[in-house]
Amino acid sequence: MKYGVLVFICFAVTLLSCKNDDNGGPEAIPPSLLSDVAPEDDETIREFLNTHFYNYEEFETPPEGFDYRIVIDTIAGENADKRPLMEDAESITLNVSSSFLGLSAGEENIAHKLYYIEAREGGGESPTYADSTLVRYEGSLLDGTTFDEGNDFQWFDISRIEVRGFANGYAQLKTGTLDQIVENPDGTYSFNDSGIGVIFIPSGLAYFNRTAGSIPSYSPLIFKLELGTFVPDTDHDNDGIPSIEEDLNSNGVLADDNTDADQEPFNAIRPNYLDPDDDGDGIPTRDEISDENGNIIIPYPDSDGDGVPDYLDPDN
Repeated sequence: MKYGVLVFICFAVTLLSCKNDDNGGPEAIPPSLLSDVAPEDDETIREFLNTHFYNYEEFETPPEGFDYRIVIDTIAGENADKRPLMEDAESITLNVSSSFLGLSAGEENIAHKLYYIEAREGGGESPTYADSTLVRYEGSLLDGTTFDEGNDFQWFDISRIEVRGFANGYAQLKTGTLDQIVENPDGTYSFNDSGIGVIFIPSGLAYFNRTAGSIPSYSPLIFKLELGTFVPDTDHDNDGIPSIEEDLNSNGVLADDNTDADQEPFNAIRPNYLDPDDDGDGIPTRDEISDENGNIIIPYPDSDGDGVPDYLDPDN
């Protein structure tokens, strides 16, 4: 990767632009509001989707030697009759709070729309945003500038993804299957039935007011994706609870679910999906959800019947 743009920084430090005031000193310019930028981004992305197309005809009737790569171009000239991206695009809405981006604006649950197109349906299943997934990708700006790409498949999971919309986007697609994997002459490998698609991410689900490498602030992003396979019910801390189940508030963010946050030192904060003792009671989570033979008990035990399972209840 060129700039390591997919390295996870959960609560990143916000960088403020500066300008000279009347006295010649620096004056901090506060970040724009999520509530202002989100509709602007959506309008920009929708305009792009209505004025551009992808090589859908090649995906519908693959020519000999087709590499199954998505190519996006402008609807104009000899391409004036092409079907716009918007006709194939689907969308999901995700809420973003300013605190998640390290901002102090106090905005909560600002709706952001992510668009995606499934160019080829994979032969497998869809991962969740919390599952470790084998992905080949290319990231670009709306003007076509490529800022990051992986020419071979790489494993990604939520613990190393900074662009929140990346994982939420690939979770809308299906992966390939292991019985369709092919080793190439150059030592790389591919899947005959991989899932292929493209996602369009508003800046609030990416870097928002920050810059990253060649990515300017407030930039919507495009990622072309190919999904190989994934690890179902990925368990990052091996505590017996799938990471997707550790999103206790179901807001699509794992980093803000931390049952024992008040007991953890500032320099050792571990959200539940990375914490083998979620309630901080000294008893490993796995022990609190397993029988004497090590088998996980479903539903998870709740000894005092208060509706809180033992592994989240330090009183038990």
